[in-house]
Amino acid sequence: MLPEASKKPIDRSRLRLWLGKNYFTFKRYFLWLFGGLKFSTIRTEILPFECFCHKTPLLRKLKDVDMYLQYNKIENLKIAVPKINNMTIKPGETFSYWKAIGKSTKRKGYLKGLVLQNGTFTAGIGGGLCQLSNLIYWLTIHTPLTVTERHRHGYDVFPDSNRTQPFGSGATCFYNYGDLMIANNTEQTFQLVVEITETDLKGAWLTDKPPQYTYEVYEREHFMQAEFWGGYTRHNLLYRKKYDLEGTVIDDEYIVENHAIMTYAPFLPDPTK
Repeated sequence: MLPEASKKPIDRSRLRLWLGKNYFTFKRYFLWLFGGLKFSTIRTEILPFECFCHKTPLLRKLKDVDMYLQYNKIENLKIAVPKINNMTIKPGETFSYWKAIGKSTKRKGYLKGLVLQNGTFTAGIGGGLCQLSNLIYWLTIHTPLTVTERHRHGYDVFPDSNRTQPFGSGATCFYNYGDLMIANNTEQTFQLVVEITETDLKGAWLTDKPPQYTYEVYEREHFMQAEFWGGYTRHNLLYRKKYDLEGTVIDDEYIVENHAIMTYAPFLPDPTK
């Protein structure tokens, strides 16, 4: 059987897409209401210890992408960030990205931002919120929290120029069943803090007890390949090394496997030939 990303992309009818979207949307509402999960809530008291922090730039120079979509993305983030800032996950609780933020609609003030759909860019209300879910996922895999739902990007749209994180280290989001869900199976309380500065989206996981471990996320078995249907795909595995407070590696854990269809040709011709 071919890996998922090695298969030729399927063009589905509008009716099938509409039916599928509605089915999974109502299924997710049912999970939120009757799934037996206790969801996280916001608190104003800031926890004292930092587990991990990171930031990503708000604006990037992207080929063939109008900058106004990125400026609109910033406005969308300004609406979404306060809904999850200071979100606390107590032991036994679960964080749901979309349950906390809600649906991004024009009525709520969301603007048309950049949306990646079937390997192409388009403008959509609330576009750009994937930068927030990407950040939260990257933060979380540097903590003892457990990611119970994460959706990888099906397309790799940008070459690796200036990439600072491994391929496949983000989490795409689409309301409401393309969710990012995080469970606290520890005996500590964690708190997500997020802010928007003039230049960056910044985030951190805080905790009520001094962290006992640090983590290093890295990739294995990374490769790109040409497919029989004429496109290219990219694959890797993400792992993380777990260190104690003395810097000794005490575990080397598998995180996730990634596959994506590439929207650019990865192999450049040899200029010497």
